[in-house]
Amino acid sequence: MSEKENNFPPLPKFIPLKPCFYQNFSDEIPIEHQLLVKRIYQLWLFYCATLGVNFVACLAWWIGGGSGANFGLALVWLLVFSPCSYVCWFRPAYKAFRGWLAAIGFFQTSVGAAVIMLLPAIMFTMSAAMMAFVIMKVHRIYRGTGGSFQKAQTEWSAGTWRNPPSREAQFSNFSGNSLPEYPTVPTYPASGSQWP
Repeated sequence: MSEKENNFPPLPKFIPLKPCFYQNFSDEIPIEHQLLVKRIYQLWLFYCATLGVNFVACLAWWIGGGSGANFGLALVWLLVFSPCSYVCWFRPAYKAFRGWLAAIGFFQTSVGAAVIMLLPAIMFTMSAAMMAFVIMKVHRIYRGTGGSFQKAQTEWSAGTWRNPPSREAQFSNFSGNSLPEYPTVPTYPASGSQWP
């Protein structure tokens, strides 16, 4: 593949940094998968926007008399999680789709090299599939606890979330007993005597 000039992230000219990645959906992604990859990209943008809104909300909270620690954490999340999620989440999915196109197209040039190129394409695809599998597994666990969007709506409209016994029961469903309960306070040997 010919070297292409990096174009992502798009930075203003006055910033002395240069883009780190080359990203072009129409050039690198097969046409039948471009819509899916663009939606994954839009999901990543939405995640970054959520981190930005969280930052502004924590700033408002701090100004309003709340904790400044949350503002600091929101700033760290925005500065760290945005680029990390791009590199660790979106890029593997993008490379999986791009890797297949490059490897299949290279079979005409060199079969041996194309076979080797299939290895990272397969690995990136497996990575993306495992990420999807884990998200589905977490969703199934959530659904297995009796949670659903419909149930949450019903509880919200009924005001169940305001009821302290109900909240305590819901908390114990997820956390369980963290410490054993003792009927009496245990006794310990005096400081000068030996432990049994």
